[in-house]
Amino acid sequence: MISTLSLVLMIGTAEALTIDYNADARALDRIIAENYAYTDHWPGGVLPDSPALAAERTAVHDADSLLHYAENRITSLADHHAITGGSFKDSWAIVPTYADLWIERRGDGYVVVAVKPDTPASAAGIGVGEQLTAVNGVPTAQAVASFWEALGLEVTPERADYAARVLAAGRRDRSRVLTFTHAGATRTLTLPSRYTIKHDQPPVSVIEGARKVPTRIRINNSLGNQSTIAAFDSAMAKTAPKATVIIDVSDTPSGGNTSVARAMMSWFVRAPANYQIHSLPAEKRDTGIVRQWIEQVLPRAGKFHSGKVIVQVGRWTGSMGEGIAIGFRAIGAEVCGGRMAQLKGAVYDFSLPASGMVVKLPAERLTATDGLPREDFVARQCRVY
Repeated sequence: MISTLSLVLMIGTAEALTIDYNADARALDRIIAENYAYTDHWPGGVLPDSPALAAERTAVHDADSLLHYAENRITSLADHHAITGGSFKDSWAIVPTYADLWIERRGDGYVVVAVKPDTPASAAGIGVGEQLTAVNGVPTAQAVASFWEALGLEVTPERADYAARVLAAGRRDRSRVLTFTHAGATRTLTLPSRYTIKHDQPPVSVIEGARKVPTRIRINNSLGNQSTIAAFDSAMAKTAPKATVIIDVSDTPSGGNTSVARAMMSWFVRAPANYQIHSLPAEKRDTGIVRQWIEQVLPRAGKFHSGKVIVQVGRWTGSMGEGIAIGFRAIGAEVCGGRMAQLKGAVYDFSLPASGMVVKLPAERLTATDGLPREDFVARQCRVY
């Protein structure tokens, strides 16, 4: 008699034999080359490759080796907006969603340019301007070089910044040991992975205004949650007519969907209004014909606010949050808060043909209505209200 465990193992083995994982590894490269919207960011305009990546691609033979290759292949793009649909326990943290430090290379050093509030980094007192001088005891420049050396790729300015942020965010299943230097003093801190920290928050938090103090509606990284629409509508319905409203999207690193964004903006238009421009480079590559279209926001019956609206952004405003920023700017709202996450384009899901494994790639380019690429928009600094 065959045991249940043996039967499961036999079925699993049979399925593995029928799935051509190696073909999927090769298909992944084609999918990226055909659909990725920012091939101009690749050195020479060619999908980055190396003997190390080629050897790993050739060796793919099962689900785990395919996922490992997919993670490395996606990493080779140096694009925080490109990720795999699956992961391992020890995969690198997703930036910016699970990052609490924004690091950039400045000269020969790696500098903290932003710290996310209410995170291990902020609790440890890490401040803007400090230098990240080591990661897990390895000098940062060396750690960055090793990060790319493992993929057989050279360090470019874009890759340096990308790797530094990923290294600072760390592996999902373990703490990070980060060394900082500032004003001649050095300290080494052990910070937990943000994957170990859970925050239960409502989709929207509201601080009601009084007299000349605006009402503040904070979006709690919920732009992909359809219940955010009802929560935002409820907050707006309770806001006094003509009152100034601050919409805080500074904590939206995970992006979201356009229906939530349009629902929010619809409160502030009386007629259809353009808010962003889409283009699909893949279609031009296939046909030689440019495909471009304008997305609009439309008013909703019984939902209009005539008061001033201010949209507050920050480094952890990502993807759809950035779309909201350029959308509100297009309809005449004040947008403030400095640089955002600068995530490029709109992400599509692509399934590999044999295994069904999903990768997520920026396939559309997005621009403001005046033609400014979304990732290049920088808001002015906010005033104190």
